[in-house]
Amino acid sequence: MIVMKFGGTSVGDTQAIEASCRTVRENLDKKPFVVVSALAGVTDNLLRVGRLAVTNRLSEAFAMADSLEKRHAKLLPVAGYFIKLRELLQALSQIGVFTLRSQDLIAAYGEDMSSQIFAARLREFGIEAIHIDARSYIATDDNFGQAQPLFDVTYRQFQRIHGILDTVKKRVVVMGGFVGATQNGVTTTLGRGGSDYSAVLAAAAMGAKEIQIWTDVSGVMTADPKIEAKARTIKHLSFAEASELANFGAKVLHPKTIEPAMEKNIPVYILNSWLPAAPGTKVTRDTISCQNIVKSIACKRDVSVVTVMTSRMLGAIGFLSALFGILKNIGVSVDMVSTSEVSVSFTLDDPGRGGGVTDALRRPEWGVSLENNLALVCLVGSDMKFSPGVAARAFGSIRDLHVRMISHGASMTNLAFLVRKEYLEEAVRRLHTEFFSEFDPEVFEEPGI
Repeated sequence: MIVMKFGGTSVGDTQAIEASCRTVRENLDKKPFVVVSALAGVTDNLLRVGRLAVTNRLSEAFAMADSLEKRHAKLLPVAGYFIKLRELLQALSQIGVFTLRSQDLIAAYGEDMSSQIFAARLREFGIEAIHIDARSYIATDDNFGQAQPLFDVTYRQFQRIHGILDTVKKRVVVMGGFVGATQNGVTTTLGRGGSDYSAVLAAAAMGAKEIQIWTDVSGVMTADPKIEAKARTIKHLSFAEASELANFGAKVLHPKTIEPAMEKNIPVYILNSWLPAAPGTKVTRDTISCQNIVKSIACKRDVSVVTVMTSRMLGAIGFLSALFGILKNIGVSVDMVSTSEVSVSFTLDDPGRGGGVTDALRRPEWGVSLENNLALVCLVGSDMKFSPGVAARAFGSIRDLHVRMISHGASMTNLAFLVRKEYLEEAVRRLHTEFFSEFDPEVFEEPGI
């Protein structure tokens, strides 16, 4: 069997859904298990509806809910979902607090509806499609908003799927991604982009032969094509390379997606719903060496840096433990860390949390500062560890752009640094010219393919 995951743009409207259904039909002999995201933009709008309700703007919330209902009703009657949604909005307006638990409950409506719609459309294609509720299969803890799967329970629950698939030839099971439930049955979500994670969890649990992630781009590219028009599709990535790209801003894969696939050694294909014949990108355990030292350039906008300075750090024991203990307590993870004898700097990719983090870190003996409007750039490639001069070439190409912070050596497959946000696109373009003016045809596809 295979697992096929379709993203929001691949189920965004009637045309997109029908194209995705045809792709499923063409793969029936492989016994596909289908995972779908919410329709494009729906999750954001559902959360916006909830925020309107708790801020005493219930009429606006209902109006936006009406708009969402009309969009979905063009694809399938969904009145029952919206009756429940309006009841929930009414309750939220009285409570006046939009907890993470409530946010998960509202956000889950998107995948609930899209998966029902997709199963119904498959049946119109003459395919016997069965819809299942992810909450009955993906078990999680109660860390609402970023729930962590309970792997043993989840894998055990997915074993029931084999019976559903094996009883009827060419039957397809459809499940909404992103959503899970605690063992008490309370709705949770796996975090933004979590539908990829749902698909890989399903594949790992059921021993799938491959995972197909269908999106609106032809695989992972050498850079963001919105920044660099000459970006090329990468034919092959290792799990290590893909993991670095996902963690440092490449949006094609969810960062957590790689782990179960790597553990079970299941190949992942990133494919284009609008160009199904395009080869896309294959991600496997194997590393393929090529003449290009760098495989791809990832980037993140809107990064902030917090710096903590104290002379007591000099020769002190336990300073870093105390610092990161505070970050753990307030639920903050960081991408990059730089230390000196008297200071530590680290990145935040959510600028909105900067003020809260600096407040939590203030001590009489610590000086704390915050710098905003930065961007992170990361070069990724497994061959970088064997290739001297990568840093010299990279920083030589952007020598007139001020570099704020550098991370190199902690991982043998990346070189990351910060620049001012307004320099991001220029930095990416120059780096792409430096490292991809020539390319290995065995590893990269020409632009547009």
